[in-house]
Amino acid sequence: MSDADDLKQMMAQRRAPGADRAATDAAIHARFGCVQAVMFTDLVGVSRRVEEFGILHFLQLIEEAEDLFLPLIAQHGGTCLKREGDSLLAVFNQAPQALACARAMVAATHAANPGRPPEEFIEVCIGLGLGQVLLIDGADVWGAEVNAASKLGEDTARGGEILVTEDFRLAVPHDSFMEHGVLFGTRPAFRLLG
Repeated sequence: MSDADDLKQMMAQRRAPGADRAATDAAIHARFGCVQAVMFTDLVGVSRRVEEFGILHFLQLIEEAEDLFLPLIAQHGGTCLKREGDSLLAVFNQAPQALACARAMVAATHAANPGRPPEEFIEVCIGLGLGQVLLIDGADVWGAEVNAASKLGEDTARGGEILVTEDFRLAVPHDSFMEHGVLFGTRPAFRLLG
């Protein structure tokens, strides 16, 4: 039986009338819970480029970006769990690994762009979170840090920016950050400097 099947059974127990949700929740967290650094990336301007240059241009940029980014995720000890459109979702066991990978990704785009026409530039936005998540079958991840990384990478960061949650920032104390707004109305976000 897979992790996903086990989780489905446990969630059915949780929904049952009279269920001891606290006990079920504890069992779910014991079985699937772990601390992970979560990375969410997004490419700049893809929707606009599709309108201007067509879907094949879009697919080419995604393929080129993945050719740059997927080896870097693996080299830094991460696992890419999802590739959706122009976005990647990856997890790392440690925050420093994730941050080193994010820096390498931005550097790779800077190295790849000279000599290319502006409509073929690859610019990446990156959001990083760190905390307790549910990791299912090593192929899917759920939790507040996934939502935070997604929001930072997809909706908040600009091209070349690396934005992080407060817990992530605290896990890399030798790096410099500046405050960069508030996430979900309560959680401070930070932008990597340098």
